[in-house]
Amino acid sequence: MLLNIIFLTAGLMILIYGANLLVDGGAALARRLEISPMVIGLTIVAFGTSAPELVVNIVSSIKGSPALALGNVMGSNIFNTLAILGITALIVPLGVNKTTTRIEIPLAIFAAVLILIFVNGTPPGLITRTEGICLLCFFGVFLLYTFALAKYGGAGNGEEVKIKNHTIGKSLLFIGLGLAGLIAGGRLLVTGAVRIAQDSGISERIIGLTILSIGTSLPELATSVIAAYKKNADIAIGNVVGSNIFNIFLILGTSAVITPLKAPEGSTTDLWVNIIASALLFLFIFTGKGRKITRWEGGILLTLYLGYLFLILNKTT
Repeated sequence: MLLNIIFLTAGLMILIYGANLLVDGGAALARRLEISPMVIGLTIVAFGTSAPELVVNIVSSIKGSPALALGNVMGSNIFNTLAILGITALIVPLGVNKTTTRIEIPLAIFAAVLILIFVNGTPPGLITRTEGICLLCFFGVFLLYTFALAKYGGAGNGEEVKIKNHTIGKSLLFIGLGLAGLIAGGRLLVTGAVRIAQDSGISERIIGLTILSIGTSLPELATSVIAAYKKNADIAIGNVVGSNIFNIFLILGTSAVITPLKAPEGSTTDLWVNIIASALLFLFIFTGKGRKITRWEGGILLTLYLGYLFLILNKTT
């Protein structure tokens, strides 16, 4: 068991460090190629924060652990909405801009409902390759939307990217090391998680919903908390909502194309919690004055996450 915990911890550290190297190298190379900072933020930085979930899901799909893949994405989205936004709103009330309110949050709700429909469709309990391709098509539409937002100056939640001045050679080295770190870290993390599940009798679904999802969501947590501390509330909420859309359309889509994802027993509950969390976020925006997530609403979100965590863990004992 100790060796498996070491595998899992080492894999998570290597995974996150690899994602940071990839972002630094990719952003520096893009700067050398004179690509705008806004485009870098909407692509390389956004991909970097979602890279841990993507790599974990690809490895899980290849290794034949679909419960880990689905649990990781659902757990990440629930953690993002309830825990990360709850914590950041407790630091500072989160203002929400018009595009996030009108387009991005409804799109996140649509993505959550779509997964529920796919899992309960035909064949039941399975996200097929065709449905995975459908998710990837929606991701393509979302990418076009983000580029249009950047082009016409509407990306109010775009992060100001601090780009290091690396040479092209050093940038390529960082990209290569980052990709190697993502692959190696992902394999170690999934191997450790699967073995812990097997040795302890805990289901892969629970491991995916807790250890993997919280671990791979650390980049989003760090980004949102720092943004909230610096009073950049748009970045905090935009980062979370954008990550949730990435997770379902890109990560689940890619995973299902590699191997159709069989939903484990109990996953319908997780899908509904994901929908309710997104809908609650949308509802909170319109309570009180202005489009804000207040501190007391942040407290409610965080409390709901802790309650959800207690319920799923209590069922395993």
